[in-house]
Amino acid sequence: MEPCLYRNCSAQLVILRCIGAEAYFLEKVIFPFEDWCFQAPGNADVELWTHGLGGAELLERFDARTLVQQVNQPADTAAVAA
Repeated sequence: MEPCLYRNCSAQLVILRCIGAEAYFLEKVIFPFEDWCFQAPGNADVELWTHGLGGAELLERFDARTLVQQVNQPADTAAVAA
């Protein structure tokens, strides 16, 4: 498990879903301009969803490795998805 940081830099609410091996699943609603720290396997897939007129819409999909927070690294220089 790796320490991860996601920063919602958008003005809209997003749903972050993290899906990994061995039935690992994590889902969190993240408000605009909110930071969220969590633990996840580095090889997990991260999906960002939002609600559109027709229902849920997938915004983006990427590896959890892009969100890994290095120990002793300030949050403003960490790997953070937009």
